[in-house]
Amino acid sequence: MESALTLRLADEQATVTAGESLGRACLVSGMQSGLTLFLHGQLGAGKTTFCRGVLRAFGHAGAVKSPTYTLVEPYELGAQRVYHFDLYRLGDAEELEFMGVRDYFAPHSLSLVEWPERGAGVLPEPDLELELEVLDRGRQLQLIAHSPQGDAVLNALRKLT
Repeated sequence: MESALTLRLADEQATVTAGESLGRACLVSGMQSGLTLFLHGQLGAGKTTFCRGVLRAFGHAGAVKSPTYTLVEPYELGAQRVYHFDLYRLGDAEELEFMGVRDYFAPHSLSLVEWPERGAGVLPEPDLELELEVLDRGRQLQLIAHSPQGDAVLNALRKLT
C-alpha cells in the first residue's frame, strides 16, 4: 500500500510552495482522524521552511520559527489545529510523555514532526514521511505514504502539482 512521490525543489521559494501544496492536499483529503507527518533531513535541509508553506496553506500569515527549545509550537487556525514539533534537542523520548504528547495527535489535527527518530517508541506511526535532501543549490523531496490517509494526501498532491 506504500506509495511515494519525488519532487525536485529549485530553491527556498520552491520549498515553501511545495509545503503550501502539501497543506492544501491535507485540507482537500480531509483530516477527520488526524494526520501525522514525519520530516527527515540534515540540518539546513529545509524542514522548517517546508513547514512554513504547510502553515500558509492553513491560513497562517505570521512567522514560523523552529520550536527547537519548546519542542512544539501549536497553531489554532480556525477549526484546524496544526502542531509543529522539532525534537532535535530532545534528550530522551520519555520526556515527550511528561509533556502529554499523545494529546497532540488528535482527530482534526495535523502534526508536523521534525527529527522524529528522537521520539521513537513514543510517537505514533506517521501517515506520511518526508525526506528533504540537499542537491546542488536545490532540494529533493521524497514523500512516502504509510496509511490510507497518507495515500489520500499524496493522491491529492499529485492533482495539485
